[in-house]
Amino acid sequence: MHRPIVCLFILLFFFTTSKAQEKYTLFGTITEASSNETLIGVSIAVPELQTGVITNEYGFYSLTLPKGNYTIIVSYIGFNDIKKEINLNKDTTLNLQLNEAIEELNEIILTEDIEKVNIRKPQMSVNSLSSSSIKKIPAILGEADVLKSILLLPGVTSGGEGASGFNVRGGSVDQNLILLDEATIYNSSHLFGFFSVFNPDAIKDLKLYKGGIPAKYGGRISSVLDIYQKEGNSKEFKANGGIGIVSSRLLLEGPLKKDKGAFLIGGRSSYAHLFLPLLDNDNKAYFYDLNTKLNYKINKNNNLYLSGYFGRDVFSIANSFENTYGNSVINLRWNHLFSDKLFSNLSLIYSDYFYGLELDFVGFKWNSGIQNFNLKYDFKNYISNKLKLNYGLNNTYYRFNPGEIKPNRSDSGILPNKLTDKYANEFAAYIDAEHKVSSNLTLQYGVRWSHFTRLGQDELFIYENNQAVNFNTDFQIYESAEPIGIERFKRSAQITTFNNLEPRVALSYALNNNNSIKASYNHMAQYLHLLSNTSSPTPLDVWSPSGKYIKPQILDQYAIGYFKNFNNDSYSLETEAYYKDVKNRIDYIDGANLIANDAIEQVILNGKMRSYGLELMLKKNSGKLNGWLSYTLSKSEQQTPPRSTNETGINNGKWYTTSFDKTHDLSINASYNLNDKWSFNSNLIYQSGQPTNYPIGQFEYKDLSIPIYGDRNNQRLPSYNRLDISATLTPKKNKNRKLQAQWVFGIYNVYNRKNAASINFSRNEDTGNNEALRTSIFGIVPSVTYNFKF
Repeated sequence: MHRPIVCLFILLFFFTTSKAQEKYTLFGTITEASSNETLIGVSIAVPELQTGVITNEYGFYSLTLPKGNYTIIVSYIGFNDIKKEINLNKDTTLNLQLNEAIEELNEIILTEDIEKVNIRKPQMSVNSLSSSSIKKIPAILGEADVLKSILLLPGVTSGGEGASGFNVRGGSVDQNLILLDEATIYNSSHLFGFFSVFNPDAIKDLKLYKGGIPAKYGGRISSVLDIYQKEGNSKEFKANGGIGIVSSRLLLEGPLKKDKGAFLIGGRSSYAHLFLPLLDNDNKAYFYDLNTKLNYKINKNNNLYLSGYFGRDVFSIANSFENTYGNSVINLRWNHLFSDKLFSNLSLIYSDYFYGLELDFVGFKWNSGIQNFNLKYDFKNYISNKLKLNYGLNNTYYRFNPGEIKPNRSDSGILPNKLTDKYANEFAAYIDAEHKVSSNLTLQYGVRWSHFTRLGQDELFIYENNQAVNFNTDFQIYESAEPIGIERFKRSAQITTFNNLEPRVALSYALNNNNSIKASYNHMAQYLHLLSNTSSPTPLDVWSPSGKYIKPQILDQYAIGYFKNFNNDSYSLETEAYYKDVKNRIDYIDGANLIANDAIEQVILNGKMRSYGLELMLKKNSGKLNGWLSYTLSKSEQQTPPRSTNETGINNGKWYTTSFDKTHDLSINASYNLNDKWSFNSNLIYQSGQPTNYPIGQFEYKDLSIPIYGDRNNQRLPSYNRLDISATLTPKKNKNRKLQAQWVFGIYNVYNRKNAASINFSRNEDTGNNEALRTSIFGIVPSVTYNFKF
């Protein structure tokens, strides 16, 4: 590590652990009374000083106040407020427990922070969803789903029904950092996008950062989806789950030692494939996953956590083809309180994504994947009520397996072959400040320094003039270059290194208690690339690190917005405009082959990307009817200009619309609580059609019709729209028994619209004419789910 960085952290440590002389600190942890579950984002307000703070990711808070008597108001959505009188004449620990509110009709469905914090807080482009909110949103086949829920937020789209991942503000899927208890998830979808890998029963908190991203996050340039699992109930044993048409789930939690430690274990599995043999169908498609968590309170200053996730998808066709893929993560964390103002978290994390393929009729097995080991140490220091510091270190070691093929039987004739493994290391140090400059102006500013090293590998091709792609001037096309040699490296060797300073700044200026203007700027670097030339990534796509021929992506994002609460906070309005500029966005030459390619640099070029748009979100936060309307008007484009005057560039060097551009994106979510027994929910979604290419002409060659295509992504599929509804029945007899039951009835795509997943062109064998064939995945889908808890 560079000496100045080390000195900076040493000085920060000694400076921030010193005691205030004229003021005293009130600090502690906020938990849920029924389970001892820590609560994230609880508001602790001091009306006399018009100040306050919210709890961090582990429920901890710290407030430094002048000596005196105060009223402390603690509030959190869905829980009863606490008002407590205190006499602060020394540093005081105040741990509080909140009771869940019985009356839920005024529950806020989507919220950032409360008690005006969202107006004055500089954080913008951030949305939060609770587990209860996710479960209320109608979803396909009746299964509550995290990813389908965030697609209702402004600036978030997907490649369509059955598409994996999600796109944020015109960015690609690989530009999203997805964290589950701080561990990286590389594929967020089950069954090729029909479900997400996140069990809503196990989730405590979810935040999606689209801009204004704090300096503690790095490695991706579009968004951060930060998800924390529940910790488990340390008071008593509890269970809950659900039984649906295609899948079921079960979550168990209870004390390891009462009030000191707890466990949580949850599992899900689909089972529709079990009924296929009854229909003489030998195909299979199913998933299963497991969430686990242990926590133990050693003493008032130390807590240990061990969390994990394991998931697998299996897809097979008549026992001749089998595809297996999934994520595995584990994280060991230690929370330590150095003082009443300095909180720390040390994490050791392992993450693995595996992809396996077996073709029995050919006689081979194929596997690929990515592994990483991550050590991170984060600090949060409450200097004063006007200044808070976040700083830390992060080191990640990567191993990339681009592919290995093996025969699965002795007579297959397949020769074993291993593509060259790749290795890399990414180190980062960051510091970030939350600074209340005045009663109206609040800033958040910081910097992240990232250092990426492409480590030695067994073989690396050498090309003439260091160009792995050549331009054929005769045919005016790009072609793969032939290697002129091979370099071999020791594992500890440094093939290429990259250094980037990544400054971040955000501000909020409150016009009054109900109106504010916010702005932010992010400069970020991304060193990993998902190699995929489809609009929706598949499990076969391969992750690759930056190196000699692939440069890191560099982002500059600017955003400005206006935020307003009105009608006693019953309604809120958020409007944001943004502009993103990305350098070194990879592009593919025509005819690029990405599968089992040991020289991927031969089919890609470094280009650039830009996106810009306007987002609007209107929320109704209280009453029997609540929900939100979100609308996004946006544009996402890519360009790969020629490297010299003799070349044409991709798409003749012109900007072209990316595959994930959606000009118009409108979502309406509404929830109506009729009474204690019945509640109703609905989604209405409209999106512009996905960019694609249609033939613009054809020519005949040896009795074959050869299509002619124009510029890239110059046409669009028809627009996408659908309506979903659901009704939830909570029997009245729940109040008098331990077993609590709930029925959820849903209809996905109520008016049975056949939305186009693709349009293909072919010749009709009977008429000889060319015709367009629309492929749709879902029509109307009814569902019923039985949920229970005890």
